[in-house]
Amino acid sequence: MDKTVYYHDTDAGGVVYYGRYLEYLEEARTEFLARRGLTVEVLKERGFLYAVRRCRVDYKRPARYGDRLSCEATLTKITAAQMIFHQTVRRKDSGILLVEAEVALVSLSKDFKPVVIPDDIRSLITA
Repeated sequence: MDKTVYYHDTDAGGVVYYGRYLEYLEEARTEFLARRGLTVEVLKERGFLYAVRRCRVDYKRPARYGDRLSCEATLTKITAAQMIFHQTVRRKDSGILLVEAEVALVSLSKDFKPVVIPDDIRSLITA
């Protein structure tokens, strides 16, 4: 997923505010799932929610106003009720790594209880 850094993404120093990267990571995971036909609406209709259980972020270098970024999400592991993603944010033009993250999502029922990821959803995620 490509992203442009806008003024509202930056702090007083003109670099991307660290919290914004979490939004970029979220958008990349959402795109990953949507490319497999798993939009938020589809999952909600099935009675599932997905929430971040754990997020480890390493900030390597800053992005600045006007930069074009490439934000990626790769599924590295799937358990009974979790999806683990390796995620990166890079400068689009140079490929320089700016942020690296590992994010674990947990599958929840509408009552916010962990539930097993159904086989049909699992097969779409791993396709």
